[in-house]
Amino acid sequence: MATEVLVPTLGESITEATVGEWLKQPGEAVAADEPIASLETDKVSVEVPSPVAGVMGQHAVKVGDTVEVGALIATIESGDGAAAASASPAPAPAASAPQAAAPVAGGYGNHGETPVTTNAPAALSPSVRRAVLEHGVDPSTVKGTGKDGRLTKEDVAAAASTKPAETSAAPAPQGAATSGGRKEERVKMTRLRQTIAKRLKEAQNSAAMLTTFNDVDMTAVIEARAKYKDLFEKKHGVRLGFMGFFVKAATMALKDIPSVNASIEGDEIVYHDYADISVAVSAPNGLVVPVIRDAQALSVAGIEKTIGDFGKRAKDGTLKMDEMKGGTFTISNGGVFGSLMSTPIINPPQSAVLGLHRIEERPVVRDGQVVVRPMMYLALSYDHRLIDGREAVTFLVALKNAIEDPTRILIDL
Repeated sequence: MATEVLVPTLGESITEATVGEWLKQPGEAVAADEPIASLETDKVSVEVPSPVAGVMGQHAVKVGDTVEVGALIATIESGDGAAAASASPAPAPAASAPQAAAPVAGGYGNHGETPVTTNAPAALSPSVRRAVLEHGVDPSTVKGTGKDGRLTKEDVAAAASTKPAETSAAPAPQGAATSGGRKEERVKMTRLRQTIAKRLKEAQNSAAMLTTFNDVDMTAVIEARAKYKDLFEKKHGVRLGFMGFFVKAATMALKDIPSVNASIEGDEIVYHDYADISVAVSAPNGLVVPVIRDAQALSVAGIEKTIGDFGKRAKDGTLKMDEMKGGTFTISNGGVFGSLMSTPIINPPQSAVLGLHRIEERPVVRDGQVVVRPMMYLALSYDHRLIDGREAVTFLVALKNAIEDPTRILIDL
């Protein structure tokens, strides 16, 4: 007897999703509530659990297909059927079966699931597949650190950094077009990436965006972090980073410059007496932006705990829809990737976004003397329809003052 697996409710106003990957292949044993597939919505990835224990039956849809809430996506065999399926060898999944190379112009090749080797793991996300192809790593030889032992881009990059240089060129991956040793691969954009692209372009088209810059001396914050990080982690169970200081300082500056925390709705300006800070964190399929609710009421420790929880669950793909909605201001830290300076794009309907960058020692003048200090560039992109240049600069100066003298954060100055 087979049990149907249907697309679950995905959240308010979300009626469809894209099949991101199959976590279980036909013939594999499945436990009750064990994830069998990952669906990509406009905001996050959602795992579909098995309603019963048994053996994975046939997939009713393929990776890349769009499915609606309540649609049939697979079956779970149980009883005699499950026993028979588990006793006989499972057919090789189509995603990992060897195929003839297909020209790029003809499509993605097996819905984008181009295998690198015939024994490669089947459940690889598109971003991991791209990393495998770029680095020439055999995924079957890499131990995954993601949820349920799945590979992440970081796992592939780490394996590539330790891989000895090859003396001969590797064979071209199946499904990729080659010409004179050059390779190309076409992978369908994920629903999340399509939504990001659409929203960012809408922001450029609708807002009068402008970016203003400042720099900040990180000496005081670095010294405070070095002095208290061990005690902080021991007491609060989370590492003391720089984001806690910046989020707290931003909430104070937003209180002084309320237009930076406001938004435009029609012909009205909506001011918020709270600061819901959207913080960009890395996920396997790209950046996601969960929201720290009422950040103005949290301590630095509370902010760090929330960010740490977001980062872990973003990597596991377990962030909820409601956690991605309703921010009033965004902070994006490109410095963790080595960015020196950038002009971040507003996250509508918000009116401003703060970009943080890498800390770099530079010569500066202090009391008439040239000294070396750890400096960071700050960038505030804002909607000039609502925020004037004076307000943007005042916001950055207030933020700079709080970071350079963290005592101001303590006494709310």
